[in-house]
Amino acid sequence: MTSTLSRPTAERASPAKGTDRRRLPVSRKTMRWVQTAILVVVALIWIYPLLWIFAASVKDATGIFAGGLSLLPEQWHWDNYSRAWSEAGFSRYMINTVIVTVATVAIVVVRCAAAGYVIARYRFRGRRLLIGVLAATMFIPTGLFIVPVVELSDVLGLLNTHLGLILALAGGGHVAAVLLYAGFFAQIPKELEEAAVVDGAGFARTFFRIMLPLSGPITATVVVLTFLATWNNFFLPLVFTFSVPDNRTLAVGMLAFEGTNSTDWSGLAAAASLSLLPILALFVLLQRHFVEGIAGAVKS
Repeated sequence: MTSTLSRPTAERASPAKGTDRRRLPVSRKTMRWVQTAILVVVALIWIYPLLWIFAASVKDATGIFAGGLSLLPEQWHWDNYSRAWSEAGFSRYMINTVIVTVATVAIVVVRCAAAGYVIARYRFRGRRLLIGVLAATMFIPTGLFIVPVVELSDVLGLLNTHLGLILALAGGGHVAAVLLYAGFFAQIPKELEEAAVVDGAGFARTFFRIMLPLSGPITATVVVLTFLATWNNFFLPLVFTFSVPDNRTLAVGMLAFEGTNSTDWSGLAAAASLSLLPILALFVLLQRHFVEGIAGAVKS
């Protein structure tokens, strides 16, 4: 009796499974096309402002506003780039920005890596409190630090100098970078560090010769994030170069295109394009390491 009742149930269940197997590939394929189409539309919407900036950089002022959302200029005005590079002083601003950004990134990488290494490998009193204070600084608005930083730089005689601007930009908390390094160094086997100590290596040699080279993906992530934050920073470079226009960075130099009664929009678009090119080049070069560093941080 039991077999008589169970057989029809099995027979009813098997065709349903077979139907699902025949329909699933078609359904999944359709879903992939739908997902791909949605992602392509979102990607085009996301990248459109960037393309519009590059298109506006080769238009004149009339073409920018008359063309609306069009990306193709009626006439190509490459002289916008020469005007931004020479007349507006962007050649000098580019050198200033490179000096400030490279020095700031170097200081941040060494400082945050050393802090992360100590937090991950050493046990000392107040360690948890230190991590808590570092994490709390993430929720304090950056604008609150500008006034004391400027006052301190003025007292030290570093205001209106590149060195003062570099120290001001590199002296922030950079909590995310410290925690990324701490999470990475915590996963390195202790035996590797002990072997270095047996060979006579001290703290500095162990850190610079062994630990820091091992943290390549994390360093690439910190380099990209710090580079972006420093390159695009506006308020601190504005305050530190307010009375010395020759020390301006690219972000502050954009103000040169804004007059009292008019704005050179085509020159401004060309200057914005020039300032974006180094960022895009750096991201392309370090993209693989950047993604590996972020993925490793998420796993840890």
